Amino acid sequence: MKTKVAVIGAGLGGLCMGFHLQKAGIEDFVILERADRVGGTWRENTYPGCACDTPVVLYQFSFAPTLLWSHIFPRAAEVQKYTEQLADDFQLRPHLRLNEAAAQATWDEAAAHWRITTTKGEIIEAEVLVSALGQLNRPLLPDIAGRDSFAGPAFHSAQWNHSLDLAGKRVGVIGSAASAVQLIPEVAKVASHLTVFQRSPNWLLPRLDRPISDEEKALLLTEIHMAMLDREYVYKTVEHLLWKAFEWTPEGRAAYQKRALIHLEDQIADPKLREKLTPNYPIGCKRILFSDDFYPTLERPNVTLETAPISRITSTRVETAAGAKHECDVLVYATGFETTGWHWSVNIEGRNHQSLAAAWHDAPEAYLGIAVSGFPNFFMLYGPNTNLGHNTITFMLERQAEYIVQALTGMEEKQIAAMDPTPEAQALFNENLQQALAKTTWADPACHSWYKRPDGRITQNWSSHTRAYESATKTVNFTDYRLR
Repeated sequence: MKTKVAVIGAGLGGLCMGFHLQKAGIEDFVILERADRVGGTWRENTYPGCACDTPVVLYQFSFAPTLLWSHIFPRAAEVQKYTEQLADDFQLRPHLRLNEAAAQATWDEAAAHWRITTTKGEIIEAEVLVSALGQLNRPLLPDIAGRDSFAGPAFHSAQWNHSLDLAGKRVGVIGSAASAVQLIPEVAKVASHLTVFQRSPNWLLPRLDRPISDEEKALLLTEIHMAMLDREYVYKTVEHLLWKAFEWTPEGRAAYQKRALIHLEDQIADPKLREKLTPNYPIGCKRILFSDDFYPTLERPNVTLETAPISRITSTRVETAAGAKHECDVLVYATGFETTGWHWSVNIEGRNHQSLAAAWHDAPEAYLGIAVSGFPNFFMLYGPNTNLGHNTITFMLERQAEYIVQALTGMEEKQIAAMDPTPEAQALFNENLQQALAKTTWADPACHSWYKRPDGRITQNWSSHTRAYESATKTVNFTDYRLR
């Protein structure tokens, strides 16, 4: 099979790419998806309480507003329904190839196209390859002695066992970050006892979530411009004010740290428990979390917060280095995802059969987080250094898709068969990027997170406002590319 563009992944990124290809009049494309449905991370994560931690007015695409949302912060099932709606409303289903993942993608220099082998054994020849694989899709299990010896049900939060009734069970949740703060309040409602194993506390701000009333929805239907004004207000608030938590300035840190500590003091009466929940690292260093019910849950009589390191897991319990032995019937690993290694499920080989995994062995990097030197006609959505701590990833996805389409139309107009960033352009972009990142809280030596590698190089996050990224990606500078 031959096609102009092959997109890998049918999550929000892949669907956004499909929309922009069609908008540009490019209909010759396929979207390969390993699962039987679209949705990506929202298809995979179905744990109790799962929701988006970005206000829906920002998280939905600017080109696809909808009123299907029940709350200010959309529930996971609603976002999944939204992805299905995108596939339907923009006629993307004819381009989908579900239950068919890309296993191997090799650049053919002579023919100037990608040769993609799917898990069904089919060969697809594509002029352009776009990865929309995302980052947070490879569940990470901790390396704890005896982990596999536990006799009861044990699973990662992203692989929730819905056939298991937790009512009356002694449940241990290992981890206390983004997924954990959402599922813990729900599990505590049904478990006979819940033990939360916390490695390090998180900076937590009020979520201030609430239902969206039918009256509000009706008003927005009649006054669409008001919805757009609301979106712009929320955007500017997080873009300028929340970013202050990540700038390496005393004022930015102090303001948000004070707000987080007030939230903690308002919700936790026990001073010893408050101490356990107070981080000892700069705010913004790790992902800032938002919750209204996590702290109150920890004061329930059937909940224990354990902060001592886990020494080992046996067939029936979790033991700590301090000598505590917590009997558990069920273990839930809310331990996040493999990120900094960028181990994609597809092996991508560029010019001279260089693998992307090998090119990124020391540290993943790309030009604008979108293209990689040595990999012609290969583009990415949500690539290295395009993650955010303060705004919405959907904004970045839209800018990246627009940039890629501009590159494709430019190739057509200029009769370019292949393009990839010059080594010099990519190196200069990343040198400037790392210099800017050095001025953020993530560069603090006391800051350890999935945003950066053990050697301190920050490989995940963008270095500034999203408007700066919009400006950087607004025009394709073909002089920064090797062309043929």
